Amino acid sequence: MYSKILKLIKEAETVIIHRHERPDGDAIGCQLGLKEIIKENFPTKEVYAVGDAANNYSFMAPEGFDEIADEKYENALAIVLDCGSAKLVSDTRYTTAKHTARIDHHIFCESFCETEVIDTSYESCCGMIADMAIKNGLTVNSGAASALYTGMVTDSGRFRYDSTTPRTLFTASKLLESGVDYSTIFRNLYSDTYENKKLKATFLLKVQFTENNVAYIYTDRAELKELNIDTFTASRGMVNTMSDIKDVDIWVNFTETNSGIFCEIRSSVYNINPVAVKYGGGGHAKASGCTLKDKDEAMKLLSDLNSIAGGHI
Repeated sequence: MYSKILKLIKEAETVIIHRHERPDGDAIGCQLGLKEIIKENFPTKEVYAVGDAANNYSFMAPEGFDEIADEKYENALAIVLDCGSAKLVSDTRYTTAKHTARIDHHIFCESFCETEVIDTSYESCCGMIADMAIKNGLTVNSGAASALYTGMVTDSGRFRYDSTTPRTLFTASKLLESGVDYSTIFRNLYSDTYENKKLKATFLLKVQFTENNVAYIYTDRAELKELNIDTFTASRGMVNTMSDIKDVDIWVNFTETNSGIFCEIRSSVYNINPVAVKYGGGGHAKASGCTLKDKDEAMKLLSDLNSIAGGHI
């Protein structure tokens, strides 16, 4: 499955690794994990990881990401990871590379690289990178293993989501053999400051419900400014404050920004991806997102989710 991409990596002198913007743990983990794997197994190659800031996952990339000149792309292989749409790639210079490749586990929306491996059966893109390395006998050092394990943990919901399979746990166990300090990883991921716990309480008190028990939070720009937090924290960072409410099978978080309304949709039961796609987004069957133009459109999306919860779609 990965033979063409591995051939491209072996032939390239320079490899530049991209992922989606506003990265989560899986996006950062697979990017840094693949970078370490290439450096470890092909030490003569130049390898870079580029993109926007890590935000809540800055502990994974304490030194930030590489800043490189445009000229680096002229004879490079650009690999895009964990990204289902061209418009979501962080740093569009990947299109200027000599060769482009993509590894992804999102539901297919479009093709935008020359060589692509897409498999939605994986719980995470980190799982795909780890599987590729293990099956092809590549050395996975502790740095790569830690990054990949972290991404697997976050995208599988600590191995609780139904995307978790026997392969997931086997791959995770192989990464642990490479020297992963999972206690530190879990502390970094899930320990919280008192201030952030208060913030989550604030968002929990904002939850409303539709007639079919879809939970939702709507944060307008004035509230966002008053809370003095970034949009990532308010949107993806707060969506799962609604995740364990009894009898709620779908929940959605709307956050107004200057560039539209960020919408994060989650479900424990239903496939909500078609709704995200309908409004120009995408993702997974039970975890998707999109950007909406205004509150009216947000309420239309909420109505569609309400219909799913009521068994009408």
